[in-house]
This record gives sequence, structure tokens and C-alpha cells, in this order.
Amino acid sequence: MQIASLSKWFIGCAMLIAACGSGCSKSSMQPSSTTPTVRIVFRGSTTRRPDLAASAQACIDGVGVTHTHPGWRNFAAIPLMPVPPDRYEITFTDVPIDARVSFRINDQNFCDQNPTGAVTRNVLANDVELAQNTTTPGNGDEPGFAFMVSANGRVTQ
Repeated sequence: MQIASLSKWFIGCAMLIAACGSGCSKSSMQPSSTTPTVRIVFRGSTTRRPDLAASAQACIDGVGVTHTHPGWRNFAAIPLMPVPPDRYEITFTDVPIDARVSFRINDQNFCDQNPTGAVTRNVLANDVELAQNTTTPGNGDEPGFAFMVSANGRVTQ
């Protein structure tokens, strides 16, 4: 009888440990904070404008594909994904929370407005329209955008 009682006790403990193992460990294993997703959208034609002057050719060659330079990644060039006919996108999951960050977008179609093709309008972060409000390093200081993102993904300038 003692063996049967001990066996039931052992089985009960094992079931409790198994239940807690699947339920309890999840909460202790999750990170204390999550990094929000930030989706950058540039509303611009995904085809090159035919009316760009021949004098813009050096800029066009220098820009290459439409790309961004995020400051939190040391301003490395990262191509944007074209979504024809009139949009480019990229999603980041590593933007620092509650810190002012900056980035730049370069696009061939802006070569007649900026000698490096730096974009100065039509840029959104998590559906918030951004104003050109900072400069970023490049070929000298180039126009860029700055914002902050909260842990819940809310973007402010």
C-alpha cells in the first residue's frame, strides 16, 4: 500500500512539473521587452523618370537602386523593395526604442532636386508621414529623416 501511495504521489508530482514546465517556463523565458517592427515606405515611382536631364547622369549612376541608409546600422546602404508602380518599402526589427534615430533614402528620380538623389518628402514610418528634419552623412551632409519609436511601435518625430 505504501508503494501504491508513493507511486501516486510521484505521478502527481511528475504531472505538476510537466504542467508547470510548459506553462511556467514560457513566462520566464520571454524577453522583458520586445523590439517593435518599423515599416519605412517611400511613395515614389519605381521606374525612372524620362524627363531627367543628362546633367543628372552622374547622380543617377551614383544612386543605383533606390536604397536607405539607417543610422542605427552605421548608415550602410540597404536596397528598398519596389512595390510597383509607386512605392518602395523596407521593414526593420532592430530600431532602438525611445531613441532618436535617423536615416536617408536615395532615389534616382530625386537627382534633379538633390545632387545625391537624397529624398526630401513622401516618406512614412509606421504610417506616420515624416518631414525632412535632419542631415545624414554621405557625400557631405545629405537631407534625411529622424524619428523615435516606442515599444508599442508608435512613431513620433
